[in-house]
Amino acid sequence: MATYTFRLPDIGEGIAEAEIVTWHVAVGDTVEEDGRLADMMTDKATVEMESPVTGKVISIAGDVGDVIAIGSALVVIETEDSEDSAEGPSTGSGRADVVEQAITTDLASPDPAPVRAELVEAPPPAPTHAEPVEAPAQHDIRTKVLASPAVRQRAQDLGIDLAEVRPSEEGRVRHADLDQFLAYNATGGYRAAGKGRGDEVIKVIGMRRRIAENMAASKRHIPHFSYVEECDVTALEAMREQLNANRGEKPKLTLLPLLITAICRTVPQFPMINARYDDEAGVVTRFGAVHLGMAAQTPAGLMVPVIRNAHTLNLWQLAREIIRLAEAARSGSAKSEELSGSTLTVTSLGPLGGVATTPVINRPEVAIIGPNRIVERPMFVSDSMGGERIEKRKLMNISISCDHRVVDGHDAASFVQAVKKLIETPVLLLAD
Repeated sequence: MATYTFRLPDIGEGIAEAEIVTWHVAVGDTVEEDGRLADMMTDKATVEMESPVTGKVISIAGDVGDVIAIGSALVVIETEDSEDSAEGPSTGSGRADVVEQAITTDLASPDPAPVRAELVEAPPPAPTHAEPVEAPAQHDIRTKVLASPAVRQRAQDLGIDLAEVRPSEEGRVRHADLDQFLAYNATGGYRAAGKGRGDEVIKVIGMRRRIAENMAASKRHIPHFSYVEECDVTALEAMREQLNANRGEKPKLTLLPLLITAICRTVPQFPMINARYDDEAGVVTRFGAVHLGMAAQTPAGLMVPVIRNAHTLNLWQLAREIIRLAEAARSGSAKSEELSGSTLTVTSLGPLGGVATTPVINRPEVAIIGPNRIVERPMFVSDSMGGERIEKRKLMNISISCDHRVVDGHDAASFVQAVKKLIETPVLLLAD
């Protein structure tokens, strides 16, 4: 018998450590050569580690969520072949196929690890010799409420705590009192929410941890300010419907490609918006190309796939790229380079967008733009005779958050006003 120590290899990207996001083995398991050991996550991707030998796992490095340094022992395997090497690959040496794995996002694992969260519930009190199991619970506060068995059963079926019902007479709760309680609740009065659930303890790991760290760093280092403007998108929505009605085999247009086109046409006038700030070096880089980050909600959390050179794409190309990147993020097939390198980010909650948002900047970028929900409201509209009339219009607020170290309030407001002009005169989006 011999032991083989598998050390975490150099996964690339110049990293010094990786996080354990999934264990595929446990102590005592037998693993085959090329069998899966663990999934390790870097800043942007997850890499699957495979065993170079067959044997029994006698030690693993830690729990899911632990961070392991490159070159540290990840798994120790007991092998039958005494000629096996006692040490696995360290930083880049050993079996090449250990690290030549398909790099995917945190969603990519087709066999995710079981959730280790446990429900924490207080156990029921154990019966004592002085209080048999069959005895009524005389210490329960609810026994102080007088009510017939039929009333108690009805209250239980309705999820009503009798202690919250005010009895009408003689201190006894009757069916009429339940009816009054229900009527009061239906008109906005208080009613118990029903049975609660046990506490749930969930370890923050993987993509969720990365999101938490990035958001905390952004708020800690960047002095945010936000600006919100209302836009009339009635004409824009009408144009979008016309384009969709004649799209043929092209993808269906949503509002996002139109907004991105407006942003890309406006950015050259305001280069400070399309920039990244290296606060350690004290350098701001203003980019000529617009590599647009597109915040997308996935089962693992918020991810930001990047539309490369968005300024060079037309509406249909943008729509196709948005669909492709969003699906890649959700399915876990997005490549590492598709999840990094953005120069400006757009975040949208669609119909859930609310009245206004104050999005958090995707550091080290200096601005993030958030369209909000479209609502219909009556508005005063000028007519051809110089008068005004009331008309139903479609309105949408646009929010922008900026890094005040780089972007002044006047610049942010002027940028949004320029975007607004394009949105409210949508024919300009199609003009050369």
